[in-house]
Amino acid sequence: MTYLDKAEQTLQRLRDEDRYRQLPERQLGADVMDFSSNDYLGMAKDPQVVEALRHATRAGSGGARLLAGRHRELSLLEEELAGWIGRERALLFSSGYTAAVGTIPVLAALVETILSDRSNHASLIDGIRLSRVPHTIYDHAELPQHSRWQNALVVSETLFGMDGDAVDAAALLETLRDDDILLLDEAHALGIAGPQGAGYARELRDSRIVVLGTLSKALGTLGGFVAGPATAIDLLVNRARSFIFDTALPPALVLAARVALHLTRSAGDRRERLRANAMRLRAILRQTQDDTRDDTAESDTPIIPIVLGSEECALQISEQLMKRRLYVPAIRPPTVPPGTSRLRVSLRANHSFEQIDFLGAEIRRCIATS
Repeated sequence: MTYLDKAEQTLQRLRDEDRYRQLPERQLGADVMDFSSNDYLGMAKDPQVVEALRHATRAGSGGARLLAGRHRELSLLEEELAGWIGRERALLFSSGYTAAVGTIPVLAALVETILSDRSNHASLIDGIRLSRVPHTIYDHAELPQHSRWQNALVVSETLFGMDGDAVDAAALLETLRDDDILLLDEAHALGIAGPQGAGYARELRDSRIVVLGTLSKALGTLGGFVAGPATAIDLLVNRARSFIFDTALPPALVLAARVALHLTRSAGDRRERLRANAMRLRAILRQTQDDTRDDTAESDTPIIPIVLGSEECALQISEQLMKRRLYVPAIRPPTVPPGTSRLRVSLRANHSFEQIDFLGAEIRRCIATS
């Protein structure tokens, strides 16, 4: 049996389990309302952000940051990001994923063990696996217990991308000992939570905290970063393989991100509209009398999970919504645990109330008839 035969067997098992994925054949048309994007503030299409890209004088950065990829725009953005979220320094990576898988092994080498929330993103899980340090998975949104260990790296998202709930970052910090490290992934929180959208960790001034972030969600561009004490950032420059050996971000994208960051800091009106959209849709969905579950029913975050259970049910309802020009993706294992397949609604500030009302009514109709 060839490797292609084995690959086809694997693919067939995924089809049988309703877990097969394929790339869409075409982009979403203008007639389809998109409720899948993490562009929470609508920055990806903001005219000022798009205009910044047109000022590019080159398409690529030319190499890794420590070699040819040295550009002033990178340093300026790092200074602005660090100031925004209240950290000494920041370091840019080519994506949030590379930031996670590069940072965690470096920090893990300084401790005895890792404690990780069960619902953490795959990039955090992969970083933990790469570290080869003993680790423990604690129940989602619970406070970790680590009295057995002399010191630990605690890893958690602040706003969970598939569950839509926020951790109590201050309470998490209180569990730390003096020589512990707390890595907070603010990917989904930056831009929408905290003063000036600077995230849940902004007011927690503690040198034990290291923050992961991304430019590809509320900032609407591309890239990732890590922010924290200057010594920790210096160590990443010297040890994080996904930084040292990866090509630097192109200056044009960095300039666009700087513009997006400037707009985000003063986007209080967009944040308020986003919260209003989230609360409006949740109010509509609370009227649905069935066995679906949204643990964030009283929240105002823009991520709304509608847990349906089976992969088949989630796919069927997602397809029914698409027929009504509503794109709400079905999320299935391994992205979420078995038995918790769901619709993941992701709202934006530029969704209208009319669109929200239509979406809510159609979700209720599809669930009632499924």
